[in-house]
Amino acid sequence: MTQPLAPYGAVPTGAAIARRRIALGTLGTFGTLGLAGLLGCGGGSDGSSGTTGSGGGTDTSGGSDTGTPQTCSVVPEETAGPYPADGSSASNANYNVLALSGIVREDIRKSIGATGNVDGVPLSISITLTGTRSGCAALAGYAVYLWHCSQEGNYSVYTERSIAANYLRGVQVTDAGGTVTFSTVVPGCYAGRMPHMHLEIYPSLALATTASQSVKTTQLAFPTDTLGAIYAAHSGYSASVRNLAAMSFATDNVFSDGTELQMTTMASDGSGGYTATAAISIAA
Repeated sequence: MTQPLAPYGAVPTGAAIARRRIALGTLGTFGTLGLAGLLGCGGGSDGSSGTTGSGGGTDTSGGSDTGTPQTCSVVPEETAGPYPADGSSASNANYNVLALSGIVREDIRKSIGATGNVDGVPLSISITLTGTRSGCAALAGYAVYLWHCSQEGNYSVYTERSIAANYLRGVQVTDAGGTVTFSTVVPGCYAGRMPHMHLEIYPSLALATTASQSVKTTQLAFPTDTLGAIYAAHSGYSASVRNLAAMSFATDNVFSDGTELQMTTMASDGSGGYTATAAISIAA
């Protein structure tokens, strides 16, 4: 691997601070904000919420269905960062992995057509999508583009300056239960940011062709204690040990205003890898 690119988000600029997300009570815009490679947190979120009766819906607070109405809140809008490779002009390069044949895939641990997975602790992550305007019902048929850094803190495409290197990037379509699952590796922690994954959500696979079609851009957070233990136990994450020790959610310029709607749940899979789950809602 080459050395990690200079991390974004380490030192917020005035422009970045101006784009910090608006509180959940404010109506926001679609997920094209922050795609110009600006540092820090993206624009506003749509604070719509919905309710559903005892028959269904996803309660993002973690409660069980007891017959009382459930509520869900729109996941915050966040920056796509400088390395989305989604057809936007971020990082002065219009890379677009969404146009690649084969980008719709469950296993994103290697580049399309390549052999051998990238190094890292195996992780299976499942994301369930619900809609605040449809009674918190599961949203089937939506396309989710997920990307994140390697255990060394590198982002594919931009590290190699080649769209052929597209590991740790992929698209899946939500099933009848609103869920997508990706096989990947535990993301590393690079200087200036807490560990995270990026998501862009599209109304359909047919529209998942360029960033301008997305309806939500956000990021997922991970429990610090679990990642700290993983990093300490695996030498490939040695830089992450140092970087994580120097950071916290309070000092992260994306997650400092809260992670309640973006936090994943992690557990060991019993065979050296981990599973993670997340439930997020959009205004749909």
